Amino acid sequence: MKGIHSAIIDIGSNTIRLVIYRYSKGEGLQEINNIKTVARLRTYLQPDGNLSEEGINVLKNALITYKKIMEDFNVEKVKAVATAAIRQARNKEDILLQMEEQTGIKVEVLSEYEEAYFGCLAVVHTMDLPAAITIDIGGGSTEITLFVNKKLHHTVSFPFGTVSLKQSFVSGEKINRKEKNRLSESLKNHFEKYSWMKDVRLPIVGIGGSARNLAHIHQHLTGYPISGIHQYEMDREAFNRLNCFLGKQTLDELKQVDGLSSDRADIIEIALVVFQSLMDIVNTDAFFVSKSGLREGLIIHSVMQANPEAFRIDQIFEEYANHFAHKCGRTAQEVDAMVRLTENFYLESCQWDLLQHRESHLQLLKKAARLFSIGDYFETDSSNQHTFYLIANQSVPGLLHKDRIKVALLASYKNKDYFRRLSKPFRSWFTRDELKTLQKFGALLKFVYSLNVSKKDVVKSIKMELEEDMLILYIFLKNRTAAEIYRAENQKKHIEKLFRKKVKLEFINEG
Repeated sequence: MKGIHSAIIDIGSNTIRLVIYRYSKGEGLQEINNIKTVARLRTYLQPDGNLSEEGINVLKNALITYKKIMEDFNVEKVKAVATAAIRQARNKEDILLQMEEQTGIKVEVLSEYEEAYFGCLAVVHTMDLPAAITIDIGGGSTEITLFVNKKLHHTVSFPFGTVSLKQSFVSGEKINRKEKNRLSESLKNHFEKYSWMKDVRLPIVGIGGSARNLAHIHQHLTGYPISGIHQYEMDREAFNRLNCFLGKQTLDELKQVDGLSSDRADIIEIALVVFQSLMDIVNTDAFFVSKSGLREGLIIHSVMQANPEAFRIDQIFEEYANHFAHKCGRTAQEVDAMVRLTENFYLESCQWDLLQHRESHLQLLKKAARLFSIGDYFETDSSNQHTFYLIANQSVPGLLHKDRIKVALLASYKNKDYFRRLSKPFRSWFTRDELKTLQKFGALLKFVYSLNVSKKDVVKSIKMELEEDMLILYIFLKNRTAAEIYRAENQKKHIEKLFRKKVKLEFINEG
């Protein structure tokens, strides 16, 4: 397998997780394997503050198993980190020594700041939000940060998480309404002490398993038409619906809820109360879910130490698209040519008042151009269906879900009929005018794609002229090419429908 295999072992208060990654310059960062052990280490903390021998054995056995798995995957680098449960244990030094001696794995205890920092690092490198409040609630601690202009400004770590809050506030199998109210008041008293949280009205980004589980449950409840929870958005109404639904379930019923891990059934409502309480203090209606958190922050940091230019926070989607195109056999030259010609064609159209210039439209077109007809890699005859499914049903860094569907519809454009079929499940997401615009832009991209069918980047530029009802396209070539001429003549019908004008193509060889 290409690239170096690296592993992150995250020893949390609720779960211990091993994630194996591979990084290469062409394909970027990829998750290879992800294994979770539900350990609930927080429950092994004794009244004297020590982690019990039973808890230590749970950790040791998990690490021994993980070491064998890493050997199977030829992992070259491993970083094992522990958070609240070990950090809060009085006998943590003895625990770390035992783990290194008995498993061969050296465990590092992260400070509260480090835990918050790496979670925030993952968010700013995978989400296109300039400013936000992040919250990562684990089993034994909760980290909250504020970043502005992609820079970390404030962090705080609270010594409570879902497991410890259950121990403190819940008397039965699951939290009841009175306990929720009491918990909410306690949480708000903690949060409001920090002026940088109060009434800042920024979106909140939820990190970690509880946030992901809530997003999955909400998607099942609403019949969400696409996959993926990264950058999934929920508002207060969504949280109220979740609160009502989860509150009516018994613990056994919660364990059967679609989207909810059974090991979180008894603590998921506690996490929900934490998120709602923070939304009240921040005074926001926007809550986004991040698929990336502490582990991703650690691996991003590790890769950047060796290659500082590996990740760019100002071009999150572009990096993803370039790596995806590379996996599908596209060269950087092909992608750059498609983007360049798309921008050229759009600006020429605006100059002749055939389209109204909007920077947001241009950026959307350039994004879709990077992935246009990427489904060709699998099968040319059904390329548009493959393209749409690939983009619509995976987490796309740097794109909100609505924008992901816009890019998918544009990049998969074949004709008006197929556009209508693919857009049908999302009619409620867009206005009629938005759909008309997307259909027009799809037609534009379909034509531009014909100008590099030989993959040799032979078209230098495009110029336009209007002569009454005739649009003349001057296509300047580096070399004479029969393939582009044939395909462009065949596809010019899309431009004729787009601009409602006859189109004449003039190919000029400047080679």
